[in-house]
Amino acid sequence: MPRPVLDEPRFRNEHAAYAYVEAIVWPDGRVCPHCGAIGNSGLLKGKSTRIGVYKCYACRKPFTVKVGTIFEKSHIAMHIWLQAMHLFWSSKKGFSANQFCRVLGVDFKTGWFIGHRIREAMSDDQSSGPLGGESVFVEADETSIGGRARNRAYKAPAPKKAVVSLVERKGRVRSRHVPEVNAVNLRPILEAEIDVASHLRTEGSGVYWKADERYASHRTCQPRARGIRARRWLYQRRRKLFFRS
Repeated sequence: MPRPVLDEPRFRNEHAAYAYVEAIVWPDGRVCPHCGAIGNSGLLKGKSTRIGVYKCYACRKPFTVKVGTIFEKSHIAMHIWLQAMHLFWSSKKGFSANQFCRVLGVDFKTGWFIGHRIREAMSDDQSSGPLGGESVFVEADETSIGGRARNRAYKAPAPKKAVVSLVERKGRVRSRHVPEVNAVNLRPILEAEIDVASHLRTEGSGVYWKADERYASHRTCQPRARGIRARRWLYQRRRKLFFRS
């Protein structure tokens, strides 16, 4: 009989959770985050010692696998962290702080902290260079983000903010705020963030009309176009779902 994923030991037992994270962070042996010594440390086994604390024999300093990760300076149990990460990554539309409160049994501040730490770990490293490359497809789409007037009892909602997102198929995502959606504001973003060897895919908006002069190819996809193929529709829906997450 199949078992739920969250019944696995790393999601229920603190020692199993630490062993799981250590195997990922230190695949070639324990590394001291203070001096960099490899395999020259031992587990502290005192009655009052926390789980997973090691002492480096080179620099004589204690450390855990949390140092240098999103778990550092956190009092949240490791198996709770792993549960939160699994729930976050398996959710199609993101996971809010209130959802963490309900599912994990933590307070709102803890749920908010967990969500922001996970998002920070997932943020794109700008030093990795532009999106796309040879034979890689990059999709561009824009939307307006902000509250609705019907959700405000007394004050009018603030003006919505325009955001453009660039999505690598099966890869990275980058979003940028723009004052207004037009060719003047979007062209510098496309030129800076997308490799010229990429294949660009957008909707039929006029702000992308001259993009085919720079990239390997540029094709448009209209959501209501007659006879549209299911695959093209799927990629467009993915961009929409990214905004909703």
